[in-house]
This record gives sequence, C-alpha cells and structure tokens, in this order.
Amino acid sequence: MSQPARARRTPLSAAAAKRVERPAPLRQVVYEALMDLIVNRTLAPGQHLVEVELAEYLGVSRQPVREALQRLHNEGWVDLRPAQGAFVHQPTDEEADQLLSVRAVLEAHSARLAAERVTPQDVERLWELHRDGVDALAAEDVDRLVTANASLHAFITHLSGNAVLAELIGLVERRVRWYYTPIAQPRGHDAWNEHAELIESLAANDADTAARLMTEHTERTRRTYREQADD
Repeated sequence: MSQPARARRTPLSAAAAKRVERPAPLRQVVYEALMDLIVNRTLAPGQHLVEVELAEYLGVSRQPVREALQRLHNEGWVDLRPAQGAFVHQPTDEEADQLLSVRAVLEAHSARLAAERVTPQDVERLWELHRDGVDALAAEDVDRLVTANASLHAFITHLSGNAVLAELIGLVERRVRWYYTPIAQPRGHDAWNEHAELIESLAANDADTAARLMTEHTERTRRTYREQADD
C-alpha cells in the first residue's frame, strides 16, 4: 500500500478513538435515567409520562426526553397512544410468563455450568452476596434487596464461563428486575433460603441439584408474580 494511503488512514483512526472517549450524548443519559425510573417502578406501569414534567425533573429540554420515550417505546417499555401520549407499559400475564420461563431455562443451565467450575473462593463470594441480601431483607430495603438478588444471579452466570449464555441472560436482566421489584419483599425469606440451598449445591459441585434448585427457584418467582398480579 502506498504511503499516502497509510497517511490518510491514521487521522481517521485517531478520530475514532476520540469519539469513543467522549461523554455519552444527552439523549443516552436521559434514556438511561428514564429506564432506571421505570425498572425501579418510580414510574409505575400504566403511569402517564408527560414530557414537560419529565424534562423538568431531569433538568433537560423536552427534545431528549421525546427521543428517549420513542426509543423506550421501540423496546417495549413505553406505550405511545394516539391523542393520549406516552404511558409506562403495563405487562400482561402472558408477557411475564414468557420472560420468566425463558429466564428459568437460561439460569438453570447457568447454575449447572457454574457447579462444574466453582472454586472455594467463588463460594466465599457467593456467601458474601447472600449476606447482602439477608441484610437488605432485614432492613426492609427493597432497592437493596432487588440489587442483591440481581448480583447473586449475575455472579452465578459469571461462574458459568459461557459468554453467550451471559449475553442472553443480560438481555432479559432489566426486565426481570422490573417484574421482581414488587415481589422482592413478600418473596424475600423464601427466596434467600432457596439461594442458600443453591449455594450449598454449587459448593458441592453438584450440577444436577444446582440446576434443579435453580429451576424450582425461578418457577416459584414466576408463580409469586402471577399471584401478586391476580390480587
């Protein structure tokens, strides 16, 4: 390749690196902020989303809010209704069943793989994460409880060593948190007892038992969500 061709490519490479290092665009920051408000249910399912109110709350103009709402609509988090405006999506029983059943399959396989790879140091970390959840439950801190639950499950996924599996679980993780938040407290004591049994099976490198316990655990979560939705 000629010297002029190489010279032309170098500035482009440098420019690309600078773009990666730039702070996230405002529309991305607003999108993430609104997503977090939806996932933690500060913005509740079915709630009317008024652009001017959201813009004032976030300290931005209406344009990035409008763009964020459109993106959230495309991803199924927000419903845009003609002549009515934007509303937080209200999940149906079928949607919840489909997502939580897929999660059960993925996480059962994750637990099976984790049991085959876990080390004593990993088990210590699992018990640390378990203590975080028990402490949050005792403090009746729902946000901490949801975070602790997600952290424990995420670490088990990490232990599986399967990058594709981790990517697939990551795709549903936010929506699982959304469904889990309203049942985190009532499900709490049973869930963390189940977590303890699961950790014991992982520590024993018992892949079959770990997969079975994870399946039962996620199924109980799905059933609790259905019962809560029916009340």
